Order: sequence, then C-alpha cells, then structure tokens
Amino acid sequence: MDINVLTHKIFDSAYKVHTTLSPGLLESAYKACLVYELKKKELFVDVVKPIPHYL
Repeated sequence: MDINVLTHKIFDSAYKVHTTLSPGLLESAYKACLVYELKKKELFVDVVKPIPHYL
C-alpha cells in the first residue's frame, strides 16, 4: 500500500473519532473507537504490544 494512502486512512480515522467524540472521555473510549475505524478501513491493528523487560 502506498504510504500516502495509508497515512490518509489513519489521519481520516483519527479525525473522525476526534470530531465525533469531542474531549472529556477516557483514553480507552478513544482507543476502542480508533481501532474500530481503522479495522473498517481494512488495516491491521495491534492494540497491545508487549514490551520486553530488561534487567
């Protein structure tokens, strides 16, 4: 996929969530809606990524 097409899909989804929900909700609400919008555009979304622990 072209980087410009991918970028447009991501920004479009984020803008839609931002304008629809407005400020004041918990981060989890915005995250769930953004994941939903990105998946509607057939993008792969990795919601939780493990972080390796180094001692």
